This record gives sequence, structure tokens and C-alpha cells, in this order.
Amino acid sequence: MNGRTVRDLRRANRTAVLQRLYFDGPLSRFELGPVTGLSSGSVSNVVADLVADGLLEEAGSVDSDGGRPRTLLRVAPGSGHMIGVDVGETRVRVELFDLTLTELARAERPLTQLSYDVEAIVGHIRDGIAEVLADAAIEPEALLGVGIGVPGIVARTPESGAVVHGQTIGWDAVPLEALLRTGSPLPGSVRYFIDNGAKTLGQAEMWFGGGRGARSAVVVLFGSGVGACLVTPEVEHGRAVEWGHLTVRVRGRRCRCGALGCLEAYAGAESLLERWREEGGRPPEGVDEETALTAMITAAHPADDSPGDPVALAVLEETAEYLGAGLSDLINLFQPERIIVGGWAGLQLGARFLPAVRRHATAYALRYPAEKVTVDLGRLGPDAVTVGAAILPLADFFARGGRRPEPAPEGPAPAWRAALEERSPH
Repeated sequence: MNGRTVRDLRRANRTAVLQRLYFDGPLSRFELGPVTGLSSGSVSNVVADLVADGLLEEAGSVDSDGGRPRTLLRVAPGSGHMIGVDVGETRVRVELFDLTLTELARAERPLTQLSYDVEAIVGHIRDGIAEVLADAAIEPEALLGVGIGVPGIVARTPESGAVVHGQTIGWDAVPLEALLRTGSPLPGSVRYFIDNGAKTLGQAEMWFGGGRGARSAVVVLFGSGVGACLVTPEVEHGRAVEWGHLTVRVRGRRCRCGALGCLEAYAGAESLLERWREEGGRPPEGVDEETALTAMITAAHPADDSPGDPVALAVLEETAEYLGAGLSDLINLFQPERIIVGGWAGLQLGARFLPAVRRHATAYALRYPAEKVTVDLGRLGPDAVTVGAAILPLADFFARGGRRPEPAPEGPAPAWRAALEERSPH
């Protein structure tokens, strides 16, 4: 006996059918048997349950060999909703999705001068959640959960739930989940799923983007800072890797984490613009980092083929070499099938410099693993972190066989309140 109950078996069967229809549907009941490994009787029972729960709907029919047409089934888009949140470098982005990850509404709150004030961020998230729900006329109880991608390391404690250690943004053990629960516009039955932003980016690219079908991949995120997510058969749902704080130059530039010579001190958008300025360049004033980086790339490669800014070009070309060297470490350490470059800065830089980055990565890496890996841009664009964040509650929903979690008591647990009171200045 493996300890599995009949309830466990039913949940696993529901999960198998839901996931197969989600990724490969519409499919008929006849087709579901071979692809899920379930008997025709089990498929019929599971499908009947899921239809009764409103999770599946008919999607036309196809002719069968000599028999009556077979009804096609698909996941019903309106049978559940998720919110994805990206706590980014320049803004907090909140998006509401239906069950098939079609965007229904979005809200953005800009961050001024890289301000990561905890209360301000919490307020932006709360307000954004309320705004997208109102815009789409969705009741809070309809949510499967709220996924949030954040900079830094996320730990979980029984007392405070998800706690964020974001050294580069000045967050020291911030009890983000507890803070969000206090005064939340959501009922206690709606869970928060908080994880590293690079991991949520990796989750999105592995499910729907450049990593789909790969057994092992590293998804790297370039924004103001640098991060990565490792996905292997042993780490199926991905693990955030603090790759941006790998030392690439002994006694090098000071990183915003406080150490010397980190990759982030050379390859992140913030450091790129600082290096351009230090070398005599003139980054535009009074604009956000995304606009400034666009200006830097345009200065190095003017659209009219006129001579570009040699300082900007030299800094960007040196950065391509640092990125290539950093990717070579990932290649040597993990030997992935694919490396996928994402994040708003990564997508901007990659459009011009990906061939150079590939060349340097190959030159610095061991020959055998370098010959086995591909390095490409992510396919989901700058919204990939919010999509990946929304996948966190969706994956939990699938793991439960399409059943919602049991309602939790309203409000934070007493231990959470204690944690919040410790942070209070009064």
C-alpha cells in the first residue's frame, strides 16, 4: 500500500484531466483516455464531475470513424479567476485573469525613484486588487488566489506566512503576507502566493513560453537588477537563484547589495546607466529606468544609421561580455537545455546584443555543455512576471483537482498580529 486514499485517487484523476485539457484541449472523452492513462469509465466519471462543477464546457464536435460525432471538451474560462502582481523596479503591476489566463483587467502604480517603502507597496497592491476586480465586475470570492512576484528571497514561517528578505531594496524580513492580510479587500478564503519574481517569470516561460517542452532550463530576468530561475526534473516548479550576486570581478564595483564585483553591479539596468554616466555619457534626466535604457540603446545604435554614442556602445558591448560570462557559469553548473532571457531590460538588450551574449557565453563555458544549450529571448514579453505570478494559484488549484481550498478564518492569525506590532513604531 502506498498510503493513497480513494479521495487522493479522485483528486489525481481530476488533476490529470484538467491539466491535459488545459494545455492540449479541446479534446474528446475518447482522446482523454490515452493521454491521461485513465480507463474510459474513469474518464467519463471525472468529466461528469468536472462538468457538474462548472469547470468544463463543450467546444463543438469532431467526426469519428463510422460512429456519431464526438463532443469536444475544454476548460471553461469563466470558472475561476486569478490575480497576478509584479512588484517591479519601476511600477507595481496588477492583472486579473480568467482561468485560461486571458487578461480581464490591469492596474499599474508607478514607483518614484526606486522607492520600495513597504507601506506604499502594500497600499499599491491592495488598491490594484480592488481596482481590477471592480473594472471586471468580479466578486472577490471568485478568486482562486493572488500570486505576487517580488525582488528578493521569500521564506515562510508559521507566524507570519511569506516573509521577504530583499537586501537590494532595503527589505529586512518584511512579513508581506501578514501586512496584506491586514485591511485586505479579500475574504480570508482567498490565499496569497508570494514568490521571487525571477521564479514567477520562469514559471510563465516554462508553461507557455520559450521553456515549454524542455526538461531543464534556466530563465534569467534582467531588470534594474538581475535574477534567475532554475528548472530541472528534480526542481519541477523552479527554484530562484541569486545569480545577480555571483562575483564576476574581484574588488569590482560596489553592488547595491553591499558586496563588491556582483554581476548585478555590471549587468542590471541601474548599474548600466550609472556606468554610462561615469564614462561621460548623458542619460536623460527625470525619466524612469525603462525610458533611460531605451535612450541608451538608441544612442548606441541610432535608427538613421548615423554615428552612435561611442561611450554608450562601449558600455553595452562590455555588458554583453559580462552577461555572456555570467551565463557560462549557469551552463557549467547546471548544463541546461535552454537559457531564456526575459525581463524588461533583458528583452530590450537582447533585441540588439543577444548574438554577442551567445558568443561570449560559448567562449567562457566548457565546450560540451555549451554545445548542448540554446540561448534565446523569452516569448511572453514584459508581462511575463504577472502571468507567472497568476500561475501560482492556478497550479495550486490544479493540484487540488480543481477544488477550492477550505475557507480560512477571517483576518490574520494572532501570531501575525504580533509580528506586525513588532514592526510598529508606536
